[in-house]
Amino acid sequence: MEDEELPYRYSSEEIIEQLRVDSDFADRLWRAFGFARNTERADSASVFSEADLAALAVFAGSDREIDPAAQVAAARSIGQATARLAEWQAEQIRLLAADPRVTLTADQLINALAHLQQAVWRRHLDSFLARGGGPHTGEGDEVIVGFADIVGYTSLSRRLRLAALEALLESFESAAHLIITTHNGKVIKSIGDAVMFTAPTHAAAADIAIELHALTSDGELPTLRIGLASGRALTRMGDVFGEPVNIAARLASAAREGTTLVDGNLAAALADQPEFYLHHISSLSVRGYRRLKAYVLERHRDAPSVLAAAEREAAEAAARAEAAAAEKARIAAEKVEQKAAKKAARTRSRAERKAAKAAD
Repeated sequence: MEDEELPYRYSSEEIIEQLRVDSDFADRLWRAFGFARNTERADSASVFSEADLAALAVFAGSDREIDPAAQVAAARSIGQATARLAEWQAEQIRLLAADPRVTLTADQLINALAHLQQAVWRRHLDSFLARGGGPHTGEGDEVIVGFADIVGYTSLSRRLRLAALEALLESFESAAHLIITTHNGKVIKSIGDAVMFTAPTHAAAADIAIELHALTSDGELPTLRIGLASGRALTRMGDVFGEPVNIAARLASAAREGTTLVDGNLAAALADQPEFYLHHISSLSVRGYRRLKAYVLERHRDAPSVLAAAEREAAEAAARAEAAAAEKARIAAEKVEQKAAKKAARTRSRAERKAAKAAD
């Protein structure tokens, strides 16, 4: 067990003393991580290991080089993300532990989840580090933001049972996540009936929007309305803030059922790409913007979809592989035939020699 390898040795008070940090600041960090201060139990109980102390020393030691405000912000981000994940994991562990078909104990399930979580986190971290890029500046980053909303969600939530509503949201979020990540986009967050995402390119954002709408074509998912915008924004703690976010949200709210609205920046970037059609509509008056330029985004009817192009490429690759396999089989058959012919020729030659010798 992990606890036997790394026994808890330090209480909260002892950790503060070891780190040589102010108790008020330590309390701020603790609350930022999402824990209420409980002086009756937390201060006296041993809840930290040597490994915990070493990690906290890097993060919040007295000789720290990280700005205290940044430390609190980082603690809050870590706390919010892990609290949500832990809540879901606890629910799954309880369900699995109560299932008679599952032979693993709760501790075994926890250890397996911890290992998996570490492995997935490290892979994501390595991926982001490999992308390079310097520290954020006051100028912000150029981003492409999208919002996809379920039309009529309020009415649906009243009509559907909770289990059906949960299944619908899971289907929507799962399918949306697959489409967005397939185009190297990133799901920023799910907000009830909406998904907020970013895309690496303007064309990728347009493809994502069009393919998200295709999810509703069979009637299994409700109709969507989508807003896309691009511009400079602040990326912080895995979230995105700024005008493109506001504009994309306003466009999604203003879009008609089954349509995508894009802002002027994105429309200009897509203007020279023949696979997309942009139709300018009257300026919108929405919260925060009296005259917001907007364009309806569609794919040209004669433009092949990304899916069709991928299917065509896969079919061509399969045809090439089949032709190569057939050629390989033909060559092998020829070799077998040649070998058999040589053997038959040798057999005839020996028979002829025998016959000639017998005649003599």
